[in-house]
Amino acid sequence: MSHTFSESNQIGKVSSFEELVQTDFEGDRNALCWYRNLEGDFKEIVTQLQLKEDITEVYPEDLVALQLSEKGNVARAIILEDFQLLADYGASPTLNLLKCYERDDVFDFITTDVYSFHVDRSPVATDTFLCTYYGATSEIIANVQAQQKILIPEIRAKLNELHDGPADEFEDFLTENYFDLHYEVQPNAIPISLGVGHLCRLAVDYPEQQVLPCIHRAPVENEGEYRLLLIC
Repeated sequence: MSHTFSESNQIGKVSSFEELVQTDFEGDRNALCWYRNLEGDFKEIVTQLQLKEDITEVYPEDLVALQLSEKGNVARAIILEDFQLLADYGASPTLNLLKCYERDDVFDFITTDVYSFHVDRSPVATDTFLCTYYGATSEIIANVQAQQKILIPEIRAKLNELHDGPADEFEDFLTENYFDLHYEVQPNAIPISLGVGHLCRLAVDYPEQQVLPCIHRAPVENEGEYRLLLIC
């Protein structure tokens, strides 16, 4: 179960790409979404693309080469326009056809894959952009409804057992292995679905960031269905 945009103060709704990139994050608002009801047949694009690996990158020229119906052409034009808008802004968008992501099953008490609620980190000021055109959709959670897993005593104790080094290097160990990026949500917390077709901008953890980074995760894919995701 997921909440919708209207039920959250965490997401700011905007009506254009310009507003999406020019609006500041502030307070509890660490996600912005260009809310759209897209026309076009994105399923047609997904069915014509060839999955080469569990995650297959789709290039603009791959889209251009498809023979599509009128509705498929509309969907393709939207994707290509989003791609160009992000590229012109200075981002490096990637379009992925997704069967699934790799699972992290090394430990039974913590995972560091994208199905776990996590934040993104960067050494420089940046944002995460994403849009699901087809398939299961990404989710976010309010920061007050989650806790860093490394702060949970039982998990921290087990991580400390894994750490083979001086005690004063333990925090570096957590950071280097990305354990500190992952969160445990409260039992009664309900994630917010980012929905299909909305181009969203999420706050990233970087020096001098003015808001808390947005906690998000990839969804478990629907049975027998691929995702089409633009991300950067």
